[in-house]
Amino acid sequence: MPWYAVHTRSRHESKACDGLTLKSIHAFLPKIETWSRRKDRRKRIQLPMFPGYLFVEMMRADNQERLDILKTPGVVKILGTARGNIPIPVPDEKIEAIRRLVDSKVEIQHYRYPKAGERARILDGPFRDIEGMVVKADPRKDLFVITIEILQRAVAIEMQGFQVERV
Repeated sequence: MPWYAVHTRSRHESKACDGLTLKSIHAFLPKIETWSRRKDRRKRIQLPMFPGYLFVEMMRADNQERLDILKTPGVVKILGTARGNIPIPVPDEKIEAIRRLVDSKVEIQHYRYPKAGERARILDGPFRDIEGMVVKADPRKDLFVITIEILQRAVAIEMQGFQVERV
């Protein structure tokens, strides 16, 4: 069965994952271990590798299962096409790579999204590997507007956070 990315409410990843598991839906919430500073000490804590997201395994055509996922407390949406009506599967090799990374216990740092005015590289889609300038950034909505120059003209395109990286 294919895997799909699920957007959750902020800081509700574990609650959503537990709710999906109770519904017998195979959910995967990759977590990383990091240090947290308290007033008097440092403590190791586990945080979601991808804040606001988890992964579920489901049949694409199963509308009832999709509805069960969307009705789970903490779940916002299943990532998909721009209209949101067709979920887009996450390749198995990417899920496997994430599992290996989590299992390896390697120290992982969260990467900051680019801000307006910073240069960014597009990682996915028809403009892959092209660099441009971030004009507008809204990480809460996971939306970035990047201008790229094509034939001495600037064009602005909207990208999602997973499609861009700071240069």
